[in-house]
Amino acid sequence: MGDDSEWMKLPVDQKCEHKLWKARLSGYEEALKIFQKIKDEKSPEWSKYLGLIKKFVTDSNAVVQLKGLEAALVYVENAHVAGKTTGEVVSGVVSKVFNQPKAKAKELGIEICLMYIEIEKGEAVQEELLKGLDNKNPKIIVACIETLRKALSEFGSKIILLKPIIKVLPKLFESREKAVRDEAKLIAVEIYRWIRDALRPPLQNINSVQLKELEEEWAKQPTGAPKPTRFLRSQQELETKLEQQQSAGGDAEGGGDDGDEVPQIDAYELLEAVEILSKLPKDFYDKIEAKKWQERKEALEAVEVLVKNPKLEAGDYADLVKALKKVVGKDTNVMLVALAAKCLTGLAVGLRKKFGQYAGHVVPTILEKFKEKKPQVVQALQEAIDAIFLTTTLQNISEDVLAVMDNKNPTIKQQTSLFIARSFRHCTASTLPKSLLKPFCAALLKHINDSALEVRDAAFEALGTALKVVGEKAVNPFLADVDKLKLDKIKECSEKVELVHGKKAGLAADKKESKPVPGRSATSGAAGDKDMKDTSAPKPGPLKKAPATKTGGPPKKGKPAAPGGAGSTGTKNKKGLDTKEIVEPELSIEVCEEKASAVLPPTCIQLLDSSNWKERLACMEEFQKAVELMDRTEMPCQALVRMLAKKPGWKETNFQVMQMKLHIVALIAQKGNFSKTSAQIVLDGLVDKIGDVKCGNNAKEAMTAIAEASMLPWTAEQVMSMAFSQKNPKNQSETLNWLSNAIKEFGFSGLNVKAFISNVKTALAATNPAVRTSAITLLGVMYLYVGPSLRMFFEDEKPALLSQIDAEFEKMQGQSPPAPTRGISKHSTSTTDEGEEGDEPDEGGNDVVDLLPRAEISDKITSELVSKIGDKNWKIRKEGLDEVASIINEAKFIQPNIGELPTALKGRLNDSNKILVQQTLNILQQLAVAMGPNIRQHVKNLGIPIITVLGDSKNNVRAAALATVNAWAEQTGMKEWLEGEDLSEELKKENPFLRQELLGWLAEKLPTLRSTPTDLILCVPHLYSCLEDRNGDVRKKAQDALPFFMMHLGYEKMAKATGKLKPTSKDQVLAMLDKAKANMPAKPAPAKATSKPVGGSAPAKFQPASAPVEDSVSSSVEPKPDPKKAKTLGVSSKAKVLKWNFTTPRDEYIEQLKIQMSSCVAKWLQDEMFHSDFQHHNKALAVMVDHLESEKEGVIGCLDLILKWLTLRFFDTNTSVLMKALEYLKLLFTLLSEEEYHLTENEASSFIPYLILKVGEPKDVIRKDVRAILNRMCLVYPASKMFPFIMEGTKSKNSKQRAECLEELGCLIESYGMNVCQPTPGKALKEIAIHIGDRDNAVRNAALNTIVTVYNVHGDQVFKLIGNLSEKDMSMLEERIKRSAKRPSAAPIKQVEEKPQRTQNISSSANMLRKGPAEDMSSKLNQARSMSGHPEAAQTVRREFQLDLDEIENDNGTVRCEMPELVQHKLDDIFEPVLIPEPKIRAVSPHFDDMHSNTASTINFIISQVASGDINTSIQALTQIDEVLRQEDKAEAMSGHIDQFLIATFMQLRLIYNTHMADEKLEKDEIIKLYSCIIGNMISLFQIESLAREASTGVLKDLMHGLITLMLDSRIEDLEEGHQVIRSVNLLVVKVLEKSDQTNILSALLVLLQDSLLATASSPKFSELVMKCLWRMVRLLPDTINSINLDRILLDIHIFMKVFPKEKLKQCKSEFPIRTLKTLLHTLCKLKGPKILDHLTMIDNKNESELEAHLCRMMKHSMDQTGSKSDKETEKGASRIDEKSSKAKVNDFLAEIFKKIGSKENTKEGLAELYEYKKKYSDADIEPFLKNSSQFFQNYVERGLRMIEMEREGKGHIPTSTGISPQIEVTCVPTPTSTVSSIGNTNGEEVGPSVYLERLKILRQRCGLDNTKQDDRPPLTSLLSKPAVPTVVSSTDMLHSKLSQLRESREQHQHSDLDSNQTHSSGAMTTSSSCTANIDDLKKRLERIKSSRK
Repeated sequence: MGDDSEWMKLPVDQKCEHKLWKARLSGYEEALKIFQKIKDEKSPEWSKYLGLIKKFVTDSNAVVQLKGLEAALVYVENAHVAGKTTGEVVSGVVSKVFNQPKAKAKELGIEICLMYIEIEKGEAVQEELLKGLDNKNPKIIVACIETLRKALSEFGSKIILLKPIIKVLPKLFESREKAVRDEAKLIAVEIYRWIRDALRPPLQNINSVQLKELEEEWAKQPTGAPKPTRFLRSQQELETKLEQQQSAGGDAEGGGDDGDEVPQIDAYELLEAVEILSKLPKDFYDKIEAKKWQERKEALEAVEVLVKNPKLEAGDYADLVKALKKVVGKDTNVMLVALAAKCLTGLAVGLRKKFGQYAGHVVPTILEKFKEKKPQVVQALQEAIDAIFLTTTLQNISEDVLAVMDNKNPTIKQQTSLFIARSFRHCTASTLPKSLLKPFCAALLKHINDSALEVRDAAFEALGTALKVVGEKAVNPFLADVDKLKLDKIKECSEKVELVHGKKAGLAADKKESKPVPGRSATSGAAGDKDMKDTSAPKPGPLKKAPATKTGGPPKKGKPAAPGGAGSTGTKNKKGLDTKEIVEPELSIEVCEEKASAVLPPTCIQLLDSSNWKERLACMEEFQKAVELMDRTEMPCQALVRMLAKKPGWKETNFQVMQMKLHIVALIAQKGNFSKTSAQIVLDGLVDKIGDVKCGNNAKEAMTAIAEASMLPWTAEQVMSMAFSQKNPKNQSETLNWLSNAIKEFGFSGLNVKAFISNVKTALAATNPAVRTSAITLLGVMYLYVGPSLRMFFEDEKPALLSQIDAEFEKMQGQSPPAPTRGISKHSTSTTDEGEEGDEPDEGGNDVVDLLPRAEISDKITSELVSKIGDKNWKIRKEGLDEVASIINEAKFIQPNIGELPTALKGRLNDSNKILVQQTLNILQQLAVAMGPNIRQHVKNLGIPIITVLGDSKNNVRAAALATVNAWAEQTGMKEWLEGEDLSEELKKENPFLRQELLGWLAEKLPTLRSTPTDLILCVPHLYSCLEDRNGDVRKKAQDALPFFMMHLGYEKMAKATGKLKPTSKDQVLAMLDKAKANMPAKPAPAKATSKPVGGSAPAKFQPASAPVEDSVSSSVEPKPDPKKAKTLGVSSKAKVLKWNFTTPRDEYIEQLKIQMSSCVAKWLQDEMFHSDFQHHNKALAVMVDHLESEKEGVIGCLDLILKWLTLRFFDTNTSVLMKALEYLKLLFTLLSEEEYHLTENEASSFIPYLILKVGEPKDVIRKDVRAILNRMCLVYPASKMFPFIMEGTKSKNSKQRAECLEELGCLIESYGMNVCQPTPGKALKEIAIHIGDRDNAVRNAALNTIVTVYNVHGDQVFKLIGNLSEKDMSMLEERIKRSAKRPSAAPIKQVEEKPQRTQNISSSANMLRKGPAEDMSSKLNQARSMSGHPEAAQTVRREFQLDLDEIENDNGTVRCEMPELVQHKLDDIFEPVLIPEPKIRAVSPHFDDMHSNTASTINFIISQVASGDINTSIQALTQIDEVLRQEDKAEAMSGHIDQFLIATFMQLRLIYNTHMADEKLEKDEIIKLYSCIIGNMISLFQIESLAREASTGVLKDLMHGLITLMLDSRIEDLEEGHQVIRSVNLLVVKVLEKSDQTNILSALLVLLQDSLLATASSPKFSELVMKCLWRMVRLLPDTINSINLDRILLDIHIFMKVFPKEKLKQCKSEFPIRTLKTLLHTLCKLKGPKILDHLTMIDNKNESELEAHLCRMMKHSMDQTGSKSDKETEKGASRIDEKSSKAKVNDFLAEIFKKIGSKENTKEGLAELYEYKKKYSDADIEPFLKNSSQFFQNYVERGLRMIEMEREGKGHIPTSTGISPQIEVTCVPTPTSTVSSIGNTNGEEVGPSVYLERLKILRQRCGLDNTKQDDRPPLTSLLSKPAVPTVVSSTDMLHSKLSQLRESREQHQHSDLDSNQTHSSGAMTTSSSCTANIDDLKKRLERIKSSRK
């Protein structure tokens, strides 16, 4: 039992591995329970058992194993990670479970295997089971077969691959064990269920008895397609769908699913290919040519036997096919013809797609042989051509078939039509596009009118089949003029047709899935026939209407199609036209007259030929009216135009009549059904008049209308021939001009280029220059549509003319043809055209090329020429090739039929003479251009051999071959190349040149394709072998091509294809696939894949490739308009960008960088930079160094790429390159710091880590350089962000690197203080301290030195930060610190002195080099600064400050100093005394005096430390600042730094509030200490008024926000000294309110109130405190009103009222906000009087808020009350109003005041406020507040008030400038300047009350009433507590305040103005006589002011 208890304590997973079986049993049981409990498939619990599952199933104890199997099954079913165990577990099941005697074990084993298949691991399971079939133990074999059978039965043939199973079946049938044979029989039956007859061929050779048994079993199988009953996890929803269906009681979607389950395996796929070429009889080629037919027969019989093999191996069958073709075409013995046809059938069936390349040669021969009548021959030929059709596509053989259609022999015509019908059956709508259907329909339509019945029937069948395949909509346009009978016949045929594919798409040709033997019905039956009929049946409507409606396809000439290229394109558009064309017989003149008289007024007809022109004109007018009113259907067009042509007809002499006549022709053409017959009547006359000066335009208009009615191509052809058959040059040139225009309007579709070209040539030869010019213009227009190929026709023109043509072409280059505006609108209504339009883009390019006339050159390719090309003597071969080249040259464009030429040229491609190979390649290039898209039929027999040449060892030959392949691909597209196995066969060849060139080519072409043939997958195995090729270039190219293969095939297929690789290779390839998956580009979207490579030749534009270095000043680095954007765009469009992060740079990184750089760097420089040889890198670096200065913009634009390229150089082993790179970097970073550039995160992270690697170089020089670079980098990248990178470097294995990095960290801390330590000083120092115990002495020393540096800055706090060290390390450190013996306080001086270069250029982020937003920001900051009245106080913000606190970058307190030297000078001059050493001061703060660099930067530095995250640093900095503020002579040094200091302070407040207060570890005493430092500092600051006034609005707002938040912080009240802190804050707030610039603080409070009311999160208490501050400000207003910029305050109030209209304010919970606002406005009104309305100047749209209305109301109120009453009464009145409006407010005020009196600190202040209050509201009752208090308190209050009264009385003699009430200003101080605004306000503004007051004043003044009023005044003033000194803020001030806004610096102006005004007004008062004398002067001044205001 002891043992038992041991294992029972173990955890489950250990039990499962225990050696005791009991322990394992218990472990498995517990594991089973655990597995059943875990709900989450991704739970980490599963991973524990990953390695154990194999042991579960292979346990040696049978009982335990059973339990293990149960647990394993549950595991596989539920665990997310189970897939990883597939291989080992299934192989364990096969070897250790399937041999168990217990049936239960076997069942569980099978279940586990099936479960693995369900979790998507089918392939691995199948692989293991198939391996199990080779086991010697029959039990295992039987179990494996059974498992496979069950899997197939449950999951279906899509999941279980049948091919490998079928391969082993015959072997299983031969087994000696009956059990195995029986099981094999069962699985054969199961497989048969899924693939039916495809299983027969592979099992043909098994024992006949077994076969017979099988056949019997097969016969019993139900015929329906089986369905899977179990699904993969990813298909589970299908399962539920199936269940729902079944529960619904029927197989509702059975039909739909049929399509999915069409047998995937084709018997052909399951067969082994047989090689037959070597088995041909040796004398075969002699015998086949023998004279005796018996010998020929023997030869053919030998072939027939060989080709009976159902699958043949690919090879070069060209000679064999040629021999058979010759027999078919030439042999006189019909029996042999049939035999040869059978051989061809066999070849086509056995080779399938691989036979495609020979199809083009054989098809015409077979079709022409159909002239034979013998049924057996015909049948053999039919079978042959049907089999051949399946190996190619209809497109490829269409030219040959169409050529035979015009044969005179009816049998050939019949059989060709029947062949077309059969071919159509294999097509689908997608494989039978319109472009193909058009020519076939045109040819077949001729046949339906043939005299021979059988030809007609065959054509009907073919058309019927087409109708069935693509539907009526597509075919109708071509059947427009077929009569009803024939149409019905076609439809009847269509209904009889049975398509091969049913519903499936027409992929038979592509997918090798068609039938094993052609001619039989296909395996899939006609499942979708019904659907096809449905789509085509319900559309007879449009078809019947078509002839009548005026619709039509694109314009087209009406010529019958000539055989060959031109003809077939001729027919291309013709049918569209016929749809709408009105065929009309020519009518006799009598009939016309009769028809015309029916619709025209009789007078009109009579006057047509009147001799009086006026009568003729009247007649024309009537004619025109009649035509305009006529209905289209009733208009007899031909009759009407005949009437017009009646004498005098087109010879009309009066131009007015003629113009009308021509206009009527145009009308008839537009409004009627205008036929070509009618057109012919008038065109001649129109052409005759087109050159007429007066009628020419009308003639053109009529011609355009006719062109619209009868199609441009036909009209143009008629017009051209007429114009050039007459001699009038004016007519000719105008006709050409009309045509140029018409082409632009109608488009080019369908025009007969050939006819045009001959006419244009005639015109070019004309003597009249106008005709020549018009012809050249026409050519220019044609060039837009046809392109450069047009020039070929004019190469033999005279050079002068040719240069004119070229100039015209050049003008047109780059332009795209305009979209046609005519000829479409009508057609778009027609059903016929919709498809047409859709097709246009597809054919676009080809269409026009097809319009060009093509020459037939096959007759020139004689047998002599062919034998010449194949001669033994190379010179003769060359002659032959020269001849071919000249033939092609002459012909320009040729037809695809080129006889024996392909075979001859193919032979030359492997000529031993390389010159001839190159010449052949050139000819093939020519051929591609000459033949155009038709060259696609030669791809297989000629294109693929060109690819073979890519393997040539000579570079130039390869280049020529590549150019040729590209020229071909441009014409053919890629589909032809990728179809079939040819390309994969090429890739299979182990020729490194061939492989790299071919892969390179594919990598270029594949990304441009939208789809590829499925055969691309055949290349993948060879691609994988290329990935492991011995040749590095091949490997690289294969890697490059990988993502593009994946783009088309998908990751799954590619990964599946790795199955056949060796395990080691497989892992490597899979890794590469994963990488490629990340880079896989998206498929291109445009409708037509472009043939240009993505990476194009963009850089070539910038610089000629051969540019010598000297000339390349502007080329080494191209500055782009927005290089960043350019770079990212360049790449992201193509592929996902790799992140620049690696241990060593892999090829794909280098390639990516190369692509990115291509758009930024000249091509030749890029070649140097990415060369494999280091010397080229040196060259590139030299160029870069030379051009660094001259191209700095470019360098900065592409900086990230340059730095990435340099990181690659760090991985080079060559020292010279490294040295050169470092030299460049030093220069680069110097340049960047001069430019004040700021590195981006991306640039830094992809460069710094690699630079730091180099710090550990063994060579001293390199290390030094790297350190120097790091040093310079701190000027362009914040040291705090550098720190983590260098910290990472200390983790290196290289001890030198560790030591250097530690030293660098020390330098950073020394220069920038502790703030650089990231993430926190504590963490950083702990990491540094670890290195004190390093093995390496240098590292230890470096670590110690760094910590000593920190000690020097921070003193003993270091020991706290570094945490626990071992005794040994600690003693070393202490020893080192003792030795260094430095006093900590000396450090800051050193910081500034030792590293001046690091601090001097540092500027705030506001002026980074990336201009744009940053620049904008700095200007805003300057603005903000100058608004607070210190334009000169710009300042530099130290980098530590700005970088360590990111928020500050967004704050408006940081402005760059543009002239630090100046500021420094000023300070040094002013503060000379500061530099005199005073021991007392030095002891406190050495920093200020010992410094030789400028004061400003020191202050910056200290201020930066105020916001430090470290409390002690902050306190230290605050004490230093306090020291300065307390000494009057030094305090001025802070000037210009106030905003910065306040920002730092409230940042610190925010930090305490958010971070420190929440930090449990921090001593709260520390926080209180910090608070008191901050508050103390601030109070010192706000006592110095000059400094306090420097604070700007934004900063004050944030400061107040911080202080009020602090007052409300409940956490502080809980602390011991918390109350003290809050009191101090109270005091500080009062100071801030009193001493700051009043405008700024008032503005700040208004904005803060607005924000707090808007913010939902803000507490009501916060808003309340803000309002209390505002009340305080209101009380200060009488004293401060003159120093306030009222305009700005009113603007703020306006914005506030805009955001909070009255209704919204009333909705507030508290009434405080609305009362506060009213009080403020009321006070302002009271103080300023009506002039307040003159201060609304800054408000753009006064109607946006109620401000103005409110002010007017208040003014009205106060005016009503004042009139001329005394001032005192006014005050009372005002107070009464106040009282009424706010009783509650008074109580609040008083409550607030008494609260203050009651508090210790604010007693005095409270009393002063009470005194003010009592004085202001003498009738205010304060009794209620006093009676509740003690007698002592009451006495105290009274005593206090008396004291204040005495104090004030004593001071009463001092005049103050603020104690005057507004009414006095208005009534008793009429100064001369005060008239300005009233009179100057005549510019249309609204007139406020102030205007009238001002006028009143002037009148009083003129009447001499001033002085008496003034004399009456003194008693009033004596009533006031403060004597009034009349200071007037008159309208002039308003003018000045406007100016001050413009300059945004108020103060200077305001002071001077106040002074001048005061003196001025006092002058005015003292001498009344001067008033009258001054009136003239006043007028002048008014005039001046007026003019200046305008």
